[in-house]
Amino acid sequence: MYIGRGLAQQKQLSRWELYNWAWSIACDVVIYRFCGLRGIIYLVISVLLGFGLHPGAAHFIQEHYTFRDGQETYSYYGSGNYFWLNIGYHNEHHDFPLVPWTKLPEIKRIAPEYYDNLAYHTSWFAVLYMFITSSLLAPQSRVVRTLDAHRYARKNLKVPNPTQMKEISPEKADFVARMKKAADMAMEKSRAHKIVSGA
Repeated sequence: MYIGRGLAQQKQLSRWELYNWAWSIACDVVIYRFCGLRGIIYLVISVLLGFGLHPGAAHFIQEHYTFRDGQETYSYYGSGNYFWLNIGYHNEHHDFPLVPWTKLPEIKRIAPEYYDNLAYHTSWFAVLYMFITSSLLAPQSRVVRTLDAHRYARKNLKVPNPTQMKEISPEKADFVARMKKAADMAMEKSRAHKIVSGA
């Protein structure tokens, strides 16, 4: 799906994407050499099933395709989250990327004013149906952000500071503090791993 979207958008391949292509082709050659055409057919069928017309694959469309102008990410609040480990809580995941999947519903529960007014999906079947039948949706139906906009957001949109924390409810302040602590611990763990591995 990602390859198809990149080709449809006529994106220039990066150096790492070229390395990926070379590695993938080399692996395919090895699989063909040892498994024959059956091995390649197995891989093709696996990709079609993984990205095909089944509800779980709809999350690729549900997450970032623009169904409403001005909103670039969408969550899914349906029963599929039980089977796909809360992957539908996509806005929550973007806001708090270090929160484990088990806690994503808790974010929505304690901060409804941030999530209840956003458009969301309740059916992955409906997402697939809309994507196939709507003339307004295509592989290019995504928001593209400029590098300057990305840098502005990284600089100006941050976790609340201590003064701002006093202005929000104690439950939310506690939650933000716990999420910040989890993020700090993850960063510390990453630094320790780099030191131990010598990276």
